[in-house]
Amino acid sequence: MGVTVAASLPTLPDPALLGEAQNILKTVFGYDAFRAPQDGIVTHLAAGGNALVLMPTGGGKSLCYQIPSLLRRGVGVVVSPLIALMKDQVDALRENGVRAEYLNSSLSGPQAREVERSLERGDLDLVYVAPERLLQPYMLDLLERSPVALFAIDEAHCVSQWGHDFRPEYQGLGVLAERFPQVPRAALTATADDRTRADIVRVLALEDARQFLSSFDRPNIQYRVGHKASPKTQLLDFIRAEHAAGTPEADAGIVYCLSRKSVEETAQWLTAQGIQALPYHAGLTVREREYAQERFIREEGVIVVATVAFGMGIDKPNVRFVAHLDLPKSMEGYYQETGRAGRDGLPATAWMVYGLSDVVNMRRMLAQSAAPEHIRRMESQKLDALLAYCETPRCRRQTLLSYFGETYPQPCGNCDTCRTPPETWDATRAAQMVLSAVVRTGNRFGAGHLIDVLHGNETERVLGLGHHALPTFGVGKDLSDKQWKGVLRQLAALGYLTTDAEGHGSLIATQQARAVLKGEETLRLRTEAEPPSREERRQKRSGKPGAASGYDPLFEALRALRLRLAKEQGVPPYVIFHDATLREMTEAQPQTLAQLGAVSGVGGRKLEAYGAAFLEVLTGEHAACVSPVQKGQAGNAAVLGILKGRPEAAVPSPSRAAPPTGTLSERLRAWRLALAREIDKPAFTILSNAVLDAIVSHRPQNEDELLTVPGMGQKKMENYGAEILRMVQEAGNA
Repeated sequence: MGVTVAASLPTLPDPALLGEAQNILKTVFGYDAFRAPQDGIVTHLAAGGNALVLMPTGGGKSLCYQIPSLLRRGVGVVVSPLIALMKDQVDALRENGVRAEYLNSSLSGPQAREVERSLERGDLDLVYVAPERLLQPYMLDLLERSPVALFAIDEAHCVSQWGHDFRPEYQGLGVLAERFPQVPRAALTATADDRTRADIVRVLALEDARQFLSSFDRPNIQYRVGHKASPKTQLLDFIRAEHAAGTPEADAGIVYCLSRKSVEETAQWLTAQGIQALPYHAGLTVREREYAQERFIREEGVIVVATVAFGMGIDKPNVRFVAHLDLPKSMEGYYQETGRAGRDGLPATAWMVYGLSDVVNMRRMLAQSAAPEHIRRMESQKLDALLAYCETPRCRRQTLLSYFGETYPQPCGNCDTCRTPPETWDATRAAQMVLSAVVRTGNRFGAGHLIDVLHGNETERVLGLGHHALPTFGVGKDLSDKQWKGVLRQLAALGYLTTDAEGHGSLIATQQARAVLKGEETLRLRTEAEPPSREERRQKRSGKPGAASGYDPLFEALRALRLRLAKEQGVPPYVIFHDATLREMTEAQPQTLAQLGAVSGVGGRKLEAYGAAFLEVLTGEHAACVSPVQKGQAGNAAVLGILKGRPEAAVPSPSRAAPPTGTLSERLRAWRLALAREIDKPAFTILSNAVLDAIVSHRPQNEDELLTVPGMGQKKMENYGAEILRMVQEAGNA
């Protein structure tokens, strides 16, 4: 789809601004190059222009306003709807050396006032603010006294009543254009159709804004939709077979359910199967929701079972799957929710099962809605599009992108319908049978009774109502219960059947059904796939844990180190490094700080803070290691021991009583490792690899010479100087 820009404005980034932006991208954030169209957005905002940015989740929207905030004089003000998102973003920015704060209800009065004073003085690079707080008169007055670099309105689709996350407070944000006409404004979202985009432009007064509309495609996500048989068992089989559930290498995931009861039952059931699963819905206390969210963000392998109350603003990049046990309400909702998987660009799965009961429930909820008629009509159209997506025999990616007005040139090869093309059959006669049964029984009965009539079952209800005398009684004996349920589900999904508004589950033939009943339309439906047998499910689960998700001992060792550092600092693991960065480390196998600094996602601040610790894992302590896996196992036995649940004490470690031998470099590293284990601190906090290399290079002979080594301050001299000089002397005499 590319990028859409206003024709009257230049489309090429300013070279000088782009150079500065690229320098910040590398030195602060650790990335070598922008993704399209980030460079154009960054330079446009940095030059003072307004922008509407539509970019898929994981496409790098945050950098589009963070870097211009660093390029421009003053403070970037980010309007964000959720406290969790603010805290995660600020934690990540601080790790990169950016002066960032947030203003929300989690701060005490004195804390908030200190942030406000820093904002007014211009001592910050970025500040995150909730829309409700920003619209307070005192906050607007404060912003007028402060040096504001730009305004970034995140999740901008919340402006529109046509959007799937409408928030009335967002409609007041048009005041920014009135009170700050000279400050550039950016509205950013991952999901907005034409109508929603028009609302964003109108409400936020962005008529002159350049529009950057990126492709909706998320090529790393595999889309899969199945038919409900035993949904919890289907879910368990999926996450055990493909995401190592119940093992130390388990992947993080989100499971969406429609009701609070279903959320709690599913979470309890998964927990009983030995899986880390936590419930999340609006009926829980604030403390319970915060506990679930905090564990999901800060730990590895946690699964949250949730209603749609969970997810918007969750910045966790390594969610490896999103599962739906019930239908979402729209294609927009489905796209937004599945987009929370694979934000780091690594492979992820969007997995969903649904059945006839989902279609009936969703149509009933629409019929019972108190919304105005035009809103209900629009929501019905959105549901119809989602149901058509579920039942399509064509490529799911093509169908999904087509809904958003984008053409995908050929089948993607990475969805269930591409990998296992569904069979179809001429279901015209079967459809006529069932639609006739629906009409002849008065449009008053659900699937079970209709199938009894078609099968000719003389139940008490069938006989009592006289339905055994209907022409359709017994005409459908050739199809099984499962096949008839599939026909009914597909007819409901495709609009030939609807449901009653009273909630009785009755199926009603629509006007669309007339053409099929009259023989004016033929109908091909998907063949119902047989569910796997118990033995097939058992064999699928018996494979090597973690194999499907790319298990690699070195990667798991890096992940364990990251988790330990994150716990020490009280931040989410991905704030240290993303999974994509750890994967690149295992592939590139950097041996020096300079080589590690070339890995995407390792900026200058992170290289200084964590470089030595991660090189310890990557290089190990044994030169004989010949592969990344062996290096990870040999050089990091302690980390892997913790990962597998074994106490660190069970892992052999060098004793300080036994003097280290070998070259000076080997002696220094062995001494540092033993000391780190003894005092339970990361090795790099004692002396970094760069300092050790400088010692080996300079060979200091006394304290004055040792103090000239970069990184050897007076405190470290007092603590370690005598021991280091002794090793230098012994290595020289060896």
